[in-house]
Amino acid sequence: MERLNVWAPRVLSLLRIIAALLFMEHGLMKVFHFPAAQPGVPDPLPTILVAAAWLEMVGGALLVLGLFTRPVAFLLSGQMAVAYFLAHFPKGFWPALNGGEAAILFCFVFLYLVFAGPGEWSLDAQVRKRP
Repeated sequence: MERLNVWAPRVLSLLRIIAALLFMEHGLMKVFHFPAAQPGVPDPLPTILVAAAWLEMVGGALLVLGLFTRPVAFLLSGQMAVAYFLAHFPKGFWPALNGGEAAILFCFVFLYLVFAGPGEWSLDAQVRKRP
């Protein structure tokens, strides 16, 4: 089991990077229709979705790099909590039925990053190592 503990900071970095890339995709789909337009999103985007999309793209990019990880993850966790309660919860209680599973998962993965930090492979870790 001790051998697995050595890998924990690297696997934490992988979780951060993959979650951030998936998160960025939502913003890219809203604003640039890349890789396709996000299904069910109105065109033109309401102001609240424009703000959400830019948080997803810029915040996601910062998390991919592992830069300002804790404050960015805190902000994005809050964004996903608000998104869940504004967009999904009104459609019903059960996340599997209201389409809110991704919002809940992103919320709690980002909340975990607030406390766990960025992991070994991050710009935050590189800045901490400097004398």
